[in-house]
Formats: sequence, C-alpha cells, structure tokens
Amino acid sequence: MLRSFFSRKKQQQELTLLAPLTGQVIPLEKVPDPVFAQRVAGDGVAILPSEGLLLSPLNGTVTHLFPTYHAIALTSESGLEILLHIGIDTVKLKGSGFTAHVGKGDKVNAGDKLISFDLEVLRKAGCPIVTPIVITNMELVMQQMIVAPAHVQAGQESLLKVVVKGGSS
Repeated sequence: MLRSFFSRKKQQQELTLLAPLTGQVIPLEKVPDPVFAQRVAGDGVAILPSEGLLLSPLNGTVTHLFPTYHAIALTSESGLEILLHIGIDTVKLKGSGFTAHVGKGDKVNAGDKLISFDLEVLRKAGCPIVTPIVITNMELVMQQMIVAPAHVQAGQESLLKVVVKGGSS
C-alpha cells in the first residue's frame, strides 16, 4: 500500500506559470467574450496589459501560432496546454500591430519573448485588450490556484500554480 501511495505521488507535477504580461489580473468571467468568460475554451485567468509584450509563462513548445499572431498555444513537458489570446476580436486586425518572436515547434523557456503587440493599434480598432490565459486540457489538472497579486510584472511574478496528472517529479 505504501508503494502505491508513492507511485501515485510521482505521477503528478506542480507547475508554476509566470505572468506572461505586465498588467492587472482579472477573473476570467469578466472577459467580454463568452467563449472565455464561460470557460468554454478552458479555465484560467486574464490580464489587462499595460505593456505590449507577451512572454512565455512556462518552459515548453510552441504548438500553435495563429497566422495573425493574436494568439499562441504552448505545451509543457508534462503535457499541459496553455492558450494565450491577446485581446478580444483581435483576429480582425489580420496581424496588424503584432510581431511574433517565435514559430510553431520552437522550444521556449519561461520568460522568453513570444509576441510583441501595439496596444494603441488594438485600442483604435475597438478591440478590448484583456488577454485570457487558459489551460485548454483541464482533464490533466488535479488542482489549480491563482497566486498572483492584483497587478503583475511579466516574467517576474507567479500567476498560477497547477498540479498536473501524469507529470514526472
């Protein structure tokens, strides 16, 4: 029985996701898009950015970079999938105001530059700048906890702590 307990313990991993943006942390349900607010795309949190630089919240691989650079998906070594979606309805900008610093398949470390974006371009287009950070494969998550203060510095402060099934400790 003791051996079984320790085996299960090894099959989970705690990940800390760094704040990918500098700005105000807001609950996901306050995002002005029902896909995010109702957690259809996954669970997580959002940030109202004060600067236009998106950093990687974890070590992993770029598994999807949208052609308009308004969103990116990352997968950690333990299989956790994170979607970072800059603003709402920003796909309509067709890439205007966005610059990608990575490509699909690239390995990234927590704090690496992913995408630069011009907040003024988004605002002038009438796009809400709130940025959802969601875990899209919640079936792997045993526990998650928002650990961020009300305002975070990109790459310097923890945003979420997540316990993932099947990871290696």
